[in-house]
Amino acid sequence: MSGRIEVRGLGRDYRDGKQALTVLDGVDLSIEPHEFVAITGPSGSGKSTLLGLMAGLDRPTRGEVVIDGTTITALSEDALSAFRGRRIGFVFQTFQLIPTLTALENVRVPAELLGDAALVRRASELLERVGLADRARHYPSQLSGGEMQRVALARATITRPTVLLADEPTGNLDAAAGERVLELLLETRAESTLVMVTHNTELAARAGREICMRHGRIERVIERRPEHVPA
Repeated sequence: MSGRIEVRGLGRDYRDGKQALTVLDGVDLSIEPHEFVAITGPSGSGKSTLLGLMAGLDRPTRGEVVIDGTTITALSEDALSAFRGRRIGFVFQTFQLIPTLTALENVRVPAELLGDAALVRRASELLERVGLADRARHYPSQLSGGEMQRVALARATITRPTVLLADEPTGNLDAAAGERVLELLLETRAESTLVMVTHNTELAARAGREICMRHGRIERVIERRPEHVPA
């Protein structure tokens, strides 16, 4: 188990008609195992694009992402999918739960895709850990925003990923629900490196390091005293 992330010369361009739009431009970044890093910046600064490239959800125009010694940007789609399924968890701001599945069934999905019965059995334990054991048979439409995000977090961690990436995980939640989700995210650092995109300055201040982005580049890095990593 590790969780080291290396981003080297990463760039991403998009085509807008006949013109190329550069969203990410030559980003270099190293993140150590079990570190908690917040990525901040104004809308359009490239932070969510960077997170998606780290997760292998998109391909860069140039540069590479290396996780635990594997250059994921060089993998085939099948190999990347297999690597992501085992090593990377992703928490979406909009939850991305499957509406026709219960909370328990949603949490089980990544483990079932891997065909790992032992991990599938963790689903009930994880729902209990996030305080939703009594909501296991409820569908997403029957859950609050905070509850859906906690289900999404349980789903993202069921495979015990070495890297957990979260895109504005508290952005759609009220203060109390957001704090609960953040506490749960911080608990995952016993097993995972945590990288979170956020607009919330108070949340960013909880990170050991804040990567401030602007115009697709890293503008500055704020080093803070690391929080205790849960055992």
